[in-house]
Amino acid sequence: MAPAPHQGFRHVMDEQDNGRVGTKAAGPGQDANKETKEMLEIRNLHVELEEEGKEILKGVDLSLPGGAVHAIMGPNGSGKSTLSYVLAGREGYAVTKGSITLDGTDILELEPEERAARGLFLAFQYPVEIPGVSNMTFLRTAVNAQRKLRGEPELSAADFLKLVREKAKALKIDAEMLKRPVNMGFSGGEKKRNEILQMAVLEPRLCVLDETDSGLDVDAMKLVAEGVNALRSPERSFLVITHYQRLLNHITPDMVHIMADGRIIRTGGPELALEVENNGYAGLLEEVA
Repeated sequence: MAPAPHQGFRHVMDEQDNGRVGTKAAGPGQDANKETKEMLEIRNLHVELEEEGKEILKGVDLSLPGGAVHAIMGPNGSGKSTLSYVLAGREGYAVTKGSITLDGTDILELEPEERAARGLFLAFQYPVEIPGVSNMTFLRTAVNAQRKLRGEPELSAADFLKLVREKAKALKIDAEMLKRPVNMGFSGGEKKRNEILQMAVLEPRLCVLDETDSGLDVDAMKLVAEGVNALRSPERSFLVITHYQRLLNHITPDMVHIMADGRIIRTGGPELALEVENNGYAGLLEEVA
């Protein structure tokens, strides 16, 4: 689900970082001033919980090229979900050092809805239910809100209906799901497939999947993976956060990053996920202890 507006996200920088990450974002509808070939660049990112002052991310570095699929794995409490929240601009987190750029533009000063309009999409681990709001209404509102922020004309009801029906058909999603309130009475698999439909309709540049496989049986996970694979393109990148290799059997990543104690401690190809599946994280943690 695309990020929602918030009030509590803070960006607190050390003096030594002020000259490095203060790039002004281009206005909606304008081309970003690209300073890198990577779609997503995370540099020396330090993040703490606002209320507790506890540091969660302790110097994360990650580069994600356009069209690539990278996976992040790691034990519980390693900071994986925190990274996804900070990317989306969720409240309650303070960036104390480092930078995040999307297509060369610093996004740390942008509101969540501005990040979404620039092409960032976060698929939740536990998608929320929205009673009284149909999927069609939700999707049309989200699409036109993003188009407005980008300075584009809103889609008419007829054009939107054509678009959403095409996307639903391509993803083999029952048209009846579009009439139901958002995620109300949906199974775990239906909720995740509904987010894939949102992704298809919104057409983001960067898709962050936060443990999308959580709570899914094998069949549901395969259906979700098929939807993700159908959306892969040279213009779209994916950051897939997961505990388990099983999802990566169906969504093959270009690179795998292992995260522990707020840092990325190892990066490799798809075989790294198999190594974790076979041997666990203990050996990797010992290497960096």
